[in-house]
This record gives sequence, C-alpha cells and structure tokens, in this order.
Amino acid sequence: MTEAKTATKAKSKSGSKTARKTQRAAAKPADAIKLLKDDHREVQKWFKDYDKLEDDTAKQELADRICLALTIHTQIEEEIYYPAAREAIDDDDLLDEAEVEHASAKQLIAEIQSMKAGDRLFDAKVTVLGEYVNHHVEEEEAEMFPESRDSDLDLKALGVQLAERKAELMAEAQK
Repeated sequence: MTEAKTATKAKSKSGSKTARKTQRAAAKPADAIKLLKDDHREVQKWFKDYDKLEDDTAKQELADRICLALTIHTQIEEEIYYPAAREAIDDDDLLDEAEVEHASAKQLIAEIQSMKAGDRLFDAKVTVLGEYVNHHVEEEEAEMFPESRDSDLDLKALGVQLAERKAELMAEAQK
C-alpha cells in the first residue's frame, strides 16, 4: 500500500463515528426530509439504549450525546428548515407548535446538562425528553414532512444546507 493510501486510511479511522457519519452526510447529502428523519431514528435508538443502561457513567455519556444531537438538530431545523417550510407550506399553526415543542425540549436539555447521572430526577428528565421527542417526531413526520414534500420546496438544496450546517455545528462542539 502506498504511503498516501495508508495515510488516507488512517485518517478515515480517526475521529468519532458520529463525526465521520456527519462528514459523509455533508459530502453526499440526502434531501432535507431524509436527513431529518435519519436524525430522528438515531436519537430514538439512543433513548431506547438509555433505558437499558444501569451504569451512571454510561448513562451520562449517552445523555450527553442525546443532548448534543438534539441541540444541533433543533438548531438546524430552526435556522434552515422551519423558515423554508413556513414560506412553502400554509400551516403556521403546525410550525408554531413545533417551535413551542423545541422550546420545551431545550429547557429539559438544559436541566439535564446541569445535572449528573445518578442525581434525583436525572433518569426521569431523560425519559420525559424522549417522550417529547417521540411526540414531536410523530407530528413532523405525519404532517409537516408530507406537506413539505407536496410543496415547491427544493428539498435537495435544503438537504445540502442542513448537512453543511450540521457538520459545522458538530465540528464546533468537538473543539
């Protein structure tokens, strides 16, 4: 194997799995809805994984990962997807409700981040956050995403913007 190939292979092994996944997504973006749905599936899986954990260190690590992922996800939705959807679909009530749901989730995230696994109510707050997220995901996927697909939104271009911003925010978070 040449030195360049070895260096490239070693470089691709570096960094976290999430960072590599985000970089690949930014390099080959899906449409906006697929990107957002992929985020939903990932964090929903993490909530299920959290429920099975007993070790406080593992709980803390996973709660931190969930909070970071949700913080970035809500930010890219609020900065890019929601404003575009608001212009393209005629459903201000749905978008207003999503904004309020985000505010509730962000409040719980802040509370979780100010605590440590093992603290009283830590597990309960993570569980309730998961319930909020599941409710929010159901509404987005059943109502907002189909309305977006039926609109004149350029979901590919929006997907590029979302992926780039997500990669940027992930890079900032890892500093």
